[in-house]
Amino acid sequence: MNIIIPVILTGVVIFVGGFAEYLAEYKQPGANITKFGDALWWPVITITTVGYGDYTPITPVGRIVGTIVMFAGIGIAVTLVTVITQSRVQRMQERLKSKTDVKAGVLASEMKATIQDKVEGIEKLTGEEFDGLIVMMKSLRLTLLEESKEVNKCPECGSRLL
Repeated sequence: MNIIIPVILTGVVIFVGGFAEYLAEYKQPGANITKFGDALWWPVITITTVGYGDYTPITPVGRIVGTIVMFAGIGIAVTLVTVITQSRVQRMQERLKSKTDVKAGVLASEMKATIQDKVEGIEKLTGEEFDGLIVMMKSLRLTLLEESKEVNKCPECGSRLL
């Protein structure tokens, strides 16, 4: 959805720039932008920075229009690349988050089962095994606390919900 605005802006710059270039150039002697179709082609190659050189403005007004179209094209290109990159990064973050959430849930479940087994046979544990059980319980508690913090966050901005 965010890509629509840069695409519309590109269309506007192409049409307005081409029309302005046509008005500035079409009656000038020695001008090579004399048809409206050529005038529309010129901002396309200018915005994309291809610049074949087959059509060039010769009048001062045409060159000013050309400068405006060039800078607008750079701005639109940067905006378009930023929007596309941002959407790709968000998709990758969502994929990674879903994979890590599943792994964290599986690890927490396995840890709970291990702790339950050890607690059921607590009287048979050595001192070292008992200390390991305490460490596992502390780790599980921290994991569960972190998960509860994530549940209470806004999915859009990440701020803590009340």
